[in-house]
Amino acid sequence: MTGASSIKAGDSLPPFVIESVSPDTMRDWSVFLADPNPIHLDVEVVKAKGLGDKRINQGPINVAYLMNMLMAAFPGCRIESMDSRFLDNVYEGDRAVASGEITAVEGNRVSCDLKLDVDGRGTVNAGTATIII
Repeated sequence: MTGASSIKAGDSLPPFVIESVSPDTMRDWSVFLADPNPIHLDVEVVKAKGLGDKRINQGPINVAYLMNMLMAAFPGCRIESMDSRFLDNVYEGDRAVASGEITAVEGNRVSCDLKLDVDGRGTVNAGTATIII
């Protein structure tokens, strides 16, 4: 996307695609986040808890996918505010697509609806953001 003068409410943001959520990335993020929860690291723990048969992606990674989508759509922007709600888990191997739509443009402030969809299961995270461009 370009400057504020060329965008308008209703415009779609280019998707940010994660072709396959990586368990190696989950392991790395468990260190960054100081989050050693075994549901992110050990399939056997996930199975024992009745949560499926794949490692579960950390929530902050899912939010980062949304942030990456915004930063790619508006290079150099600043995220002024953002909220999101977790609707379902993202699992290792999932193909996830972060996307959004502009809901308002006021000067250099752009408001957007955001969502993270997983192939075959729909929206797993949804929210809003206001960015400064």
